[in-house]
Amino acid sequence: MTGHNSFKVAIGEIAQNFERFKSNLQIISLQQETTSARQKTVREVVEAKFNVLDTFLTGSYVRQTMIAPLKDADIDIFTVLSPDYYKQDGQLALLNALMAALKVSYPTTPRISPNGQAVTIIFTDFRADVVPAFNRQGGGYIIADSKNGKWISTNPKSHITYKTEQNSWHNGNLVPLIKMIKCWNRHSGSPFSSFYLELLISKILTGITISNYPSGVRYFFDKAREQIKYTIPDPAGLGSNVSGFNPGTNVVSAVALIQKSYDTAIEAERLTSLGFNLKAAEKWQGLFGDYFPIYV
Repeated sequence: MTGHNSFKVAIGEIAQNFERFKSNLQIISLQQETTSARQKTVREVVEAKFNVLDTFLTGSYVRQTMIAPLKDADIDIFTVLSPDYYKQDGQLALLNALMAALKVSYPTTPRISPNGQAVTIIFTDFRADVVPAFNRQGGGYIIADSKNGKWISTNPKSHITYKTEQNSWHNGNLVPLIKMIKCWNRHSGSPFSSFYLELLISKILTGITISNYPSGVRYFFDKAREQIKYTIPDPAGLGSNVSGFNPGTNVVSAVALIQKSYDTAIEAERLTSLGFNLKAAEKWQGLFGDYFPIYV
């Protein structure tokens, strides 16, 4: 067997690891049924207590960028209320009223509490964030920022459209790559906000063909070393730019983490090119954790 053929086999075998990795990050159908039934019940509770103009799911669940396990995931339930409930300084009062209504229907649920822009319900198997909103003059919505006492403009429906269009351009390969990077982020201690990473990956890969997942991951780390320093405009065109760092992360630590991850990806690709697939897989697992399989 020639060296060229050996290289092709090596790449193929690592590709199988990445395909299994992609599968491991999926929320399984039974879990989808559970979340679907539960979120419908939550929406019905809110509709029974408030005059609701519209309600829909948003966030990573609808953008199809949610990753397993389900217990670490959250379902965002966006609820557009009648303007009768709006008060200029009523952000926290609105969340408290929503929390009180939910507690009546879920008296045994361990934790229901306001959480900045939503009321969070922590079930045993996943978390639901119920986001009260009002229609915004000129389009989109406004939601409560109870921590800062203000209203924020947003349009989650446009986020879904944006992600769908981007993923279609990449022939369906963008969403799996996003989920892989989100897994890396979680394995690294979640230094970056999930939504910011989605936007950053889309930005970095705009106009770039994803030929395979290993090179896509490496390319992201390469460009992210610089791009991570900056905020990203909200694709909805509303409100302020989206920032990337979770508490405890700064530019220096972010760049250092991404540089280290880039070096690991480069080494994994080098080992693959030499046919050392097991060693390469171990390098990739070091980035992603146990969701990335050593053997397939």
